[in-house]
Amino acid sequence: MKHFAKSCYILPLLLSAAGAAHADAEDGTTDSLMGMFTDGKASVDLRYRYENVDQDSKTRSAIANTLRSRLTLASASWHGVSGLAEVDNVTDFGSDDYNSTENGNTRYPVIADPTGTDLNQLWLKYAGDNYDGTAGRQRILHGNQRFVGGVAWRQNEQTYDGFRANWEPLDKLKLDASYVYNINRIFGPDDGANPADLEGDNFFFRADYRFLENHKVAAFGYWLDIDEDGPYSAGKTVNNSTDTYGVEYNGKISFLSVAAAYATQSEAGDSELDYDADYYMVELGTKLSVLDLKAGYEVLASDNDVGFQTPLATLHKFQGWADVFLTTPGDGIEDLYGSIGTKLGPVKLAAVYHDFQAESSSEDFGTEWDFVATWPMNKHFTFQGKYARFDSDSAAYSDIEKVWFTAQFKY
Repeated sequence: MKHFAKSCYILPLLLSAAGAAHADAEDGTTDSLMGMFTDGKASVDLRYRYENVDQDSKTRSAIANTLRSRLTLASASWHGVSGLAEVDNVTDFGSDDYNSTENGNTRYPVIADPTGTDLNQLWLKYAGDNYDGTAGRQRILHGNQRFVGGVAWRQNEQTYDGFRANWEPLDKLKLDASYVYNINRIFGPDDGANPADLEGDNFFFRADYRFLENHKVAAFGYWLDIDEDGPYSAGKTVNNSTDTYGVEYNGKISFLSVAAAYATQSEAGDSELDYDADYYMVELGTKLSVLDLKAGYEVLASDNDVGFQTPLATLHKFQGWADVFLTTPGDGIEDLYGSIGTKLGPVKLAAVYHDFQAESSSEDFGTEWDFVATWPMNKHFTFQGKYARFDSDSAAYSDIEKVWFTAQFKY
């Protein structure tokens, strides 16, 4: 309850700050240095979440009630220069009957939402006609976030400390390059079972080219060189050092939407591993009356008992919402999935089915059903209910069931 009491003082301050910054310039620009601040904008984002996890390998179910309070202050642009500061506070209230990865409650299943206050973003940007550069702690989201993302599903977001440059030399070509020296992870703000930050020398590059109206290709490279970090094992630090190269396609052919990707990965830096593994996926989608249908096949292969890894991805988006396969198994994984979505009035509904198998053996890992209902009540309030159930067919994994209810307010 002490965290809940603390939030009672924080929330009015955030709301007051948002209400104070109302004199923003309509086009986001200003003609004076002082105007960067007086014509800027403040916004508040409050997200409450109830999460329940029932996992067969644990004797107790986990229940978490958390509130993320976010204050964002964005300046106006002066001669192309702008800045942004964003602070997050995560508070729990009620009982703390869950393993946040930081609170030491390991007898409960993991709900990875540690409490605390953290600087989520702090950056300075210069933008020209067809280019921009950003320095500081920032959000970096590449493509569908399969390789580099923000993990915005969790109450603590993943952001990046470094330098980023974007350039559009042609109307249909976009180049995106970043140097990142620290990754501000979802396990912060303090170290726990996992490090709150991953330091190192990391380079991201992505090129997107739209060669026809409904057809786009991309090429990417991710060079991760993660440093050792005191008490943490190599598996949580340096073994995430990899070199990854890949290509992807997104387009529409007649009534079908098509997505496909291929990548190859090997160890890098001070990694103790020795492997070369591939990634590939294909997904088809179509609309049938009021139904949105998709089917896909995704493979993260393995080599020398090491699976293809994507440690910086928004992993909750992929391989099931139960988050069973956040780390790729040593014999890889194949995911055959299908989804159906529709709308019932303003409410968006979706159901997803997954069938998981090992890539380099005949082992069946299990199946999963996911369901979600999202109601954007108005521009300020959104409500969501979500459910995931993983049924294991392998001794390496246990059955798991998760339920979420989320209420979000933005101003």
